[in-house]
Amino acid sequence: MLQIRGAVLERIGSDRPYAQSRPIAVADLTLDPPGADELLVRIEAAGVCHSDLSVVDGNRVRPTPMLLGHEAAGIIEQVGDGVNDVAVRQRVVMTFLPRCGHCAACVTDGLTPCQPGSAANNAGTLLGGGMRLMRAGDKVFHHLGVSGFATHAVVNRASVVPVPDDVPAPVAALLGCAMLTGGGAVLNVGKPRPGQTVAVVGLGGVGMAAVMTALSYPAVTVIGVDQLPEKLTGATTLGAHGVYTPEQATDAGVKADVVVEAAGHPAALQTAVALTGAGGRTITVGLPAPDARISLSPLGFVAEGRSLIGSYLGSAVPDRDIPQFVELWRSGRLPVESLVSSRITLDDINSAMDNLADGIAVRQLISFDTA
Repeated sequence: MLQIRGAVLERIGSDRPYAQSRPIAVADLTLDPPGADELLVRIEAAGVCHSDLSVVDGNRVRPTPMLLGHEAAGIIEQVGDGVNDVAVRQRVVMTFLPRCGHCAACVTDGLTPCQPGSAANNAGTLLGGGMRLMRAGDKVFHHLGVSGFATHAVVNRASVVPVPDDVPAPVAALLGCAMLTGGGAVLNVGKPRPGQTVAVVGLGGVGMAAVMTALSYPAVTVIGVDQLPEKLTGATTLGAHGVYTPEQATDAGVKADVVVEAAGHPAALQTAVALTGAGGRTITVGLPAPDARISLSPLGFVAEGRSLIGSYLGSAVPDRDIPQFVELWRSGRLPVESLVSSRITLDDINSAMDNLADGIAVRQLISFDTA
């Protein structure tokens, strides 16, 4: 067993501010060695994402206690039986939806989530059902097969993608969720053509990833939409050709061929649909509350040939898409580093959730060199 330190969610639905109610405890745990088809990874960097907040606030009910964190990168320190295609000392990106490669969903080219992977995520286990975390003799659940808010993690081989040594850990970490989800929605679903317009509604980490991915396409106009002026400024800094609040966008009659909704709020999705032009696609990647509802007229979808498409994890196949993002980053067309709005330590995790809930963070990055 290995002694580790990690951020454990004790209870869901605590009152805000989380910095006071402190639903997450930074605790000492024990980590069992990797089993068959598993790896031990020393975590170097981890991003704080709305999918973490959705567990803390109760929008996504998961078993507790749970060691949070699903967007991370690190160095392999040990491989279990049956793992022969990655090696110790290799850097890997964590991905929060393992793909078994055999179920009916895994042959849809990323369109639908892996069935065993989704079942394991819901149960708080690794792919295959294993649990490797303990605290004071009691089991601690895994978060989305990763549990990256810790000094080390044991993960299934299907939950990681190796990257070359020249990809630094802060970049590698963000490739596993922000880039796969936001960038993947553009890459795999939107597929903009020269002369088209892409609009992104909601400019958090996932939305900004969608903006920068759209900007990597030649002769594509990119528009950012958000309520917060600082988010609009950030999109402009990235190179967006226009930025609007939702009200400004609708008043100006903005129409786009591809619209990515990345806020996870029903009002944002309604805005995204309203901004979608004839023949266009509205792609939703945000995760709203389970009881959220929207009101839409179906006539426009039929009369104008528009479509509304759900995209989980950017409809990505991580082994295929992460290398594409690496090449775009290397070429200078994908400034992934710009997504990092602040660097924090593990002890800042409750305040980090407040920052997310307040909408003032793009990507807060936990660095384990200083935690």
